[in-house]
Amino acid sequence: MIVSIGTDICSYTRIEAAWRRFGDRFVERVLSVGERYAFAELAIPNRAAYLCKRFAAKEALGKALGTGIGRGISWQHIEVRRRKGEAPQVILSGEAKARADAMGVARIHLSLSDEKDFALAFVIFEG
Repeated sequence: MIVSIGTDICSYTRIEAAWRRFGDRFVERVLSVGERYAFAELAIPNRAAYLCKRFAAKEALGKALGTGIGRGISWQHIEVRRRKGEAPQVILSGEAKARADAMGVARIHLSLSDEKDFALAFVIFEG
């Protein structure tokens, strides 16, 4: 049974501008420790796309949680992992996990897509 859904679209230009303006502070704010390791291993031209996809995913997850980012839900409470050839995996912690548990979420489905200047994330919470 579908418990909740969330979606977000994110502009590469907007995220790249924020990254250039705030540098590592932006990366540390948006990405979890595990995501930052993966980010550091990427070729520099691929980093803005990685940031943008994670940003869109976390915004979509925040919407599915019904809170958005804020109100106790931190960027750090949501981690998106990706293994080559597999669907993205979502790891929740802290208040995000508590909220999902209270909603009866048993599985999280995340789809990420990108085209030229934008990244799109779509989330389904299954109970």
